[in-house]
Amino acid sequence: MDNDSKKTNLEDLGYGAFFESNLKRLELDSYLVARVIAEYKEAYRVRGVAGEYLAKITGKQMFAALSREDYPAVGDWVVITEPDEERAVIHGVLPRKTVLRRRYSSKQESQVIAANIDVAFVIESVDRDYNLNRFERYFVLAKDGNIKPAIVLNKIDLISDTELASKISQIKDRFGGIDIIPTSTIVERGLYELMRYLTRGKTYCFLGSSGVGKSSLINKLLGKPAIKTREISHRTGRGKHTTTSREMYVLENGAIVVDNPGMREVGLTDSSVGIENVFGEIDALSRNCKYADCMHMHEPGCAVLNAVKSKKLDEDKYLNYVKLKKEVEYHGMTELEKRRKDHKFGKFVKKSLGQLKEHES
Repeated sequence: MDNDSKKTNLEDLGYGAFFESNLKRLELDSYLVARVIAEYKEAYRVRGVAGEYLAKITGKQMFAALSREDYPAVGDWVVITEPDEERAVIHGVLPRKTVLRRRYSSKQESQVIAANIDVAFVIESVDRDYNLNRFERYFVLAKDGNIKPAIVLNKIDLISDTELASKISQIKDRFGGIDIIPTSTIVERGLYELMRYLTRGKTYCFLGSSGVGKSSLINKLLGKPAIKTREISHRTGRGKHTTTSREMYVLENGAIVVDNPGMREVGLTDSSVGIENVFGEIDALSRNCKYADCMHMHEPGCAVLNAVKSKKLDEDKYLNYVKLKKEVEYHGMTELEKRRKDHKFGKFVKKSLGQLKEHES
């Protein structure tokens, strides 16, 4: 966003009845309201009716925070005191209407990627990055946070129209009625369709690996190079530059977009709701399983396995479902349960190796 002093209506930034009712319910209406538009190492940039300010949270908030999720994130609505010399103090975060989060690195802690998002665009480039399983992983994150996912297939100038049609057909077969927008910033295809998709006052998050072209797309939508980008490395196929901080931008048509750093790993949190929503077909099949606690792995009378065997259910989709479900269940375990599971697995591996050696001798 431009750092200016122009007056802004909160509604233009996505404010609505949900946030207003929570503001009054929590008796915070004596404060000013602003939205977090950028997140830095130890500070935030917020925008309210009077403009933009650099802001910090109070020591009291830091002390009261139980996890990273209790800190403000890009997209959050916060209450602030009257800014002094263009600096503000954040005194609280309003409840989130939607939230996009992932497991933070190798830790068990969750990280809020962005808050109060209406649509999450999952962006993949059609050359090196295209992967149906990865789409599914992002969809689980979005659905778990009550966010609508959509697909942007970028860099379509690198493949033929026939190849593009084949990829779109694969996506429709796997995911049904998901919105798909093919784009290219090089030959400027699909940019008009993408802009038409974006609605005033709605917030859209751009997600994907490093180098898929998220920042280049946002620059095209903005009509100016607001985000620095570099060419893709021909040696590695990866972007030489990646966005290092999350930031929000308002387009000329009033839509709000969030750029995110590229994510090499998309760790799932306890996303059981997201799993059920993304894999609704499997969830429906499971109701016909012989056993109520069927794990859909090897049990007799499993309706899911029968559907895979009869080709009524895509095998790759089933295998990805099993993988993601195991990951979610593992993340939801207590540390003691995890240690027991890891110890049990270690004993199993040791026993198996011993039996293998005996067999070889």
